[in-house]
Amino acid sequence: MSVATYLTHPEVNIDPNVPTPCWSLSNIGRERLQRAIGRGIFDHIELVIASSEQKALDAAEIICDRQDLPFLENSAFDENDRSGTGFLAADAFDTVATQFYEQPDKSVRGWETAIAAQNRIVDAVHKYLTQFEDKRVLFVGHGAVGTLLKCHIGKRQISRDEDQRLMAAKGGGNVFSFDWANRTLLTDWVSLEDWPSGQH
Repeated sequence: MSVATYLTHPEVNIDPNVPTPCWSLSNIGRERLQRAIGRGIFDHIELVIASSEQKALDAAEIICDRQDLPFLENSAFDENDRSGTGFLAADAFDTVATQFYEQPDKSVRGWETAIAAQNRIVDAVHKYLTQFEDKRVLFVGHGAVGTLLKCHIGKRQISRDEDQRLMAAKGGGNVFSFDWANRTLLTDWVSLEDWPSGQH
């Protein structure tokens, strides 16, 4: 079974005094996810694999608790490392994020490069989909590394035009599915609200 699904965590509690990887899901994010689960959009999933960041773990736990599923945690699915700058206000973050995509082989202000982050998540997806090739897997992670994974699978150039915020819900909580064996995208970014129920 090479068809898998990737979900970005929905809205989080933003706190400049807390390291970004430790941010948790906000009430809005939790409610969006719970409504989507209630529509049965993940009923076909047999295994969840999550980033080690708190917001992704929160999302994975909500899904798995509702559906009595196991989940695995691995830091290889964490967001691109932005510890070089720490928290950035929206405008400053937007500027650096654009440079991150435009210069994928360069570290912008100490951030992990886009190429390094892409290689990391591609290798991790390959490892798990080889190990669990008989299961329908849901990966729970983040927008930037999800975009980099999507670019790899779709044989697309790394570009911010591929970012979830430009294609679906701006607050995260977006999904795409793919056929790993054939390196084919089955969908592009779709919001939780627009993702159809049933098997993908």
